[in-house]
Parts: sequence; C-alpha cells; structure tokens
Amino acid sequence: MRRRLILAAALLPWGLLGACATKPGPQGRSETHFDPKYLVKTDIDRVVDTSREQIMEGLLRIADKLYRRNPREWKKAGLADREAALARLGRYRDEAPPELAGRREGPAALQAFSPDYAGDRIQALLYGLLTMVDAAYEYKDEFFVLDSLDEQKLYNCARNMEIAVWKLAAARSDSGEPLLLANELDGGSRNLSFEREFGRVIGLLDFMSKVVADKNGRTITRVTHSLATSLFLPVGLLK
Repeated sequence: MRRRLILAAALLPWGLLGACATKPGPQGRSETHFDPKYLVKTDIDRVVDTSREQIMEGLLRIADKLYRRNPREWKKAGLADREAALARLGRYRDEAPPELAGRREGPAALQAFSPDYAGDRIQALLYGLLTMVDAAYEYKDEFFVLDSLDEQKLYNCARNMEIAVWKLAAARSDSGEPLLLANELDGGSRNLSFEREFGRVIGLLDFMSKVVADKNGRTITRVTHSLATSLFLPVGLLK
C-alpha cells in the first residue's frame, strides 16, 4: 500500500495535466474543461478503459450477426425479436440465464456446442464470453491509478476466443448440420465477418496482455492447445 501511495503521489502532476482538456467553444474560441476523475487516471488506465469497451462492443456485434443468421435461437426463449435478445445479453451481469444453471465463462460457452442443449445457443456462447472478459478486467468498467490487471487472464481470454471461433465452424448436430450458422464460404457468397470481428477482439486482448505484462514486469505463460479437443482456459479462477 505504501508503494502504491508513493506512485500515486508521483503521478499526480501528470494527472493534473491529463485532467484538463481543451476543446473548441462557441464562436471558435478554445475552452479548457476540467474533469476531476482524471486526477487518478493514468494514460494506461484510459487505454484499458477503451480496450474493454471495444471488446464488449465487438462481442455484442458478434451476437447481433449470429442472431441475424440464426433467428431460431432467440425464438426459443419466446422473445419478441433479435433486439430483445441483444438487450438481454447487455444485462449479463444482472440476468444469468436460468438454463445455464449457474455456469459462467467457459462452462457456459461450452453449452452452445452441446448437441443436447435445448436453450438459446447464442445466449450461452456470448454470456460465457462476456463474463469471461468481465473476469479478465477484474469485473470493473473503469480503471484508475491504483487498479491492476493480470496479463495471464487477458492472454487466456484471447486464446478462448480462438477456441470459440473454431467451435463455431466445427460444431455439428447429430445429423451433421452446423449448430450455429456463422461464416459463409459456399460459392459466390463468402462472408467472413465473424472471423474478422473475433480477430479484432483477439488482437485487443493480446495487445492488452502485453501492455499489462510490461507494466508489471512479468512474462506471460504461453499455452499450447489443440483447438479440436481443448476446453476453454480458466480466466476468473486464476489468482
């Protein structure tokens, strides 16, 4: 704690500068605005905030794309439309799907690829991924100078996104049909938007894991895994 207080004191002059923002005002004149919360935020804290926001938005875009291709999933829950299903996902912290029986993160996401699962597969997958990212960011929406992250959680989360991409492409029902329609590769209708969106999320998580590892002076334990057989790596359970 003493070390953290010393660090906060050392960063205070820089925080005072960062708390002031100059923006164009009426009639083209510049105006300086002061936001007190930036007194306890570093530049890295702002990068963390932005990365988390972008990742969560990316996952909800993936959910939107999946619901567009698989409308039967939101209909299973008796919802009115795709927008209602997306709004439900946006409340993931407050509304745990009862069909998942308390599962979160990897165990929840795996239900989406179980041939016997009767619930909304998209909700299961994205609820698992959203809670996984939430755990990697220590269940916080905003970060300040004394907050810290674990680089291994971010790294594992990135690898789990790769596993999710593979399972989306490979998971089949007993009759051989895809459990969820995602990328389209047939004929002249090539649609790789799912992989592009996942790739953006993976890139952000890998970038943040490197930033946090450098900040903490630690190294990341690289994990070799087979996408075909691997379960999702632990995130929230890491200490």
